[in-house]
Amino acid sequence: IGVVIPYQDQIRQDVTDPFFMTMLGHLADQLTKQNFDLLFSRVPAQRLEEIAQLYESGRVGGVIVVGQWDQHEKLNELARRQIPFVVWGGQLPRQLYCTVGGDNFNGGFLAAQHLLSLGRKRIVFMGDRDATETQQRYAGYVHAHEVSKVKIEPELYIPSPFTVAEARSDIKEFLQKNIAFDALFAASDLLAISAIGVLRERGYQVPADVCVVGYDDVEPAAHSFPPVTTVRQPLDLAGVQLVDCLVRVMADEQPESQTLPTTLVVRESTQVKAGGVSAS
Repeated sequence: IGVVIPYQDQIRQDVTDPFFMTMLGHLADQLTKQNFDLLFSRVPAQRLEEIAQLYESGRVGGVIVVGQWDQHEKLNELARRQIPFVVWGGQLPRQLYCTVGGDNFNGGFLAAQHLLSLGRKRIVFMGDRDATETQQRYAGYVHAHEVSKVKIEPELYIPSPFTVAEARSDIKEFLQKNIAFDALFAASDLLAISAIGVLRERGYQVPADVCVVGYDDVEPAAHSFPPVTTVRQPLDLAGVQLVDCLVRVMADEQPESQTLPTTLVVRESTQVKAGGVSAS
């Protein structure tokens, strides 16, 4: 079975990203249980048609694609060519392929709702809203503000890819604008941890000055300083469902796309005691 993690040509997101490593681990475990071998590959997101070559060359019997990026129509074209594949990602209109993904809208809502419940009113959203899953998380963030009747200011947005160097650079650029904010919701734990590092360097206390929430609940989030409140995606269940759906696609079935539950995990990056001292 091919496992493909696409990348953007201009910003190559490393496979060492904790999210990718966690997902690969769960996929490898599940494929082994079902007596499949795993062939790992990377292709540029702009050239997803290369996935077809993996299958048509006979190297793999099916493909699991980790991430849609912004290539929905190219994935639809692969489905029209009857390439057996499934995708980790969000459900989209006019979708011809099977996806398994977390409930990104609910995850974004839970994160923003949690920060708003703490009395934080100027919440920065950090992530790339052009990416499908991040776009859905942002929609949940917006909905939480609507429910709480809190206006979102356009300047409370940091467009940033899921890479450490760019994330650090992007938040430094944001801080130079001297925009008032009291919380930050990052579209991944890696972004959240990177942001916390820069904030602490610049003299901000987390969470007293800025509460921070991440996304994914990868292992480093629990061991950062402070540990990061995050939205947990059940990546172990994702591995099971992605492999099961692919096996069905390979058998010429048409499994329904699945949306997995997301939950909020509260840690010290949002725990503030009276007087602004973080909880232990």
